[in-house]
Amino acid sequence: MTTSLPVTDRTKVRRKPQRGSHERAVINEILDEALICHVGFVTERGPVVIPTTHVRIDDQLYIHGSAASHMLRSLSNGIEVSVCVTLLDALVLATTAFHHSVNYRSVVMFGRAFPVEDTATKLTYLAALVDRVAPNRSGACRPPNAKELAATSVLGLPIAEASAKIRSGPPLPEEGEDADLPYWSGIIPLVSSRGAPENAPDCKIAWPG
Repeated sequence: MTTSLPVTDRTKVRRKPQRGSHERAVINEILDEALICHVGFVTERGPVVIPTTHVRIDDQLYIHGSAASHMLRSLSNGIEVSVCVTLLDALVLATTAFHHSVNYRSVVMFGRAFPVEDTATKLTYLAALVDRVAPNRSGACRPPNAKELAATSVLGLPIAEASAKIRSGPPLPEEGEDADLPYWSGIIPLVSSRGAPENAPDCKIAWPG
């Protein structure tokens, strides 16, 4: 496996290219940290973007949902798809409104998805999707039965055409007369964290963690 993805016309970072990366390790790290991706595709009614959970396994990204899902049925037909994830790390507040920004890490992918048909493989990937949301959760709940498995589609998308883009650090230094303006500048970090588990109303056992 190559350490860097090829640069294509769709993945070439044109705006602030110094923030871009095609390194697999960088792309994989962002995909692995994100809990939600946004899937974009074009239908007969126009473009659509749908948020969904995902999991990366090796050099493939997997999503799942109802077999009746318009998105999954459309993607199963091999249409072009774009997938994006974004991690927001900080608000960047500058002396001037023009230089305000955010610190972020993002990945944009392109390609064609494929359905996972083999039952054992499908169960493995569904377990990985559950564990991605809550570590080791697939072993602490009932797995899908035959009816549920038939009602669920799993699609894979090769991580073959993708790029990452990252902004970090403080706001750009102001110049000229703006350098001495009496306004605060800096960053406000944003942190996502898991709160304390709350039992469902009908749950009779304590959280195992």
